[in-house]
Amino acid sequence: MTDRDLTDRDLTNEGTTPTGTTRTGPSEREGTNTATLSVAQQAFGDFAPAFADFTDDLVFGQLWPRPQLSPRDRSLITVAALTAGGNTEQLPHHLRLARRNGVTEEELIEEITHLAFYAGWPRAFSAMTVAKQVFRGA
Repeated sequence: MTDRDLTDRDLTNEGTTPTGTTRTGPSEREGTNTATLSVAQQAFGDFAPAFADFTDDLVFGQLWPRPQLSPRDRSLITVAALTAGGNTEQLPHHLRLARRNGVTEEELIEEITHLAFYAGWPRAFSAMTVAKQVFRGA
C-alpha cells in the first residue's frame, strides 16, 4: 500500500472507517477483499489488529466526526501537528484529506511556510518537499 492508494479514500462519520468503508472485525478479516478494508486495516490488520481497530474506531470513528471542529479545521490542525513534529510519513495522506475537506493547495503551502518560523526551518522544508510531491508529483 502506498500513499497514492489513499487518493480515493473519504472520511465519513456514519458508522464507517476513515476510508468510508464498513469496519471489519478481527473474525471477518481473513478472506476479505482489501478494497473493502480501511487504510489502517490494510496496513496493520494482520500485524496489529487492535492498533488498526483503535485507529478506525477512536481516531476516525469518534474523534474526527465531533461537531466542535469542522473536518477542514481538523485537517489544518493535523497538518500543522505533523509538520511541527517532523512526522512527514503521515503527511501525504493528510494533505490529500485536507484537500478533500476543502483546504486549498495555496492554503496548505502557506500553512507550512508559516510553520517554518514556529516549528523550525528543517521540518517545514521536509513538509514542503512532501507537499510538492503530493500536489505536483515532483
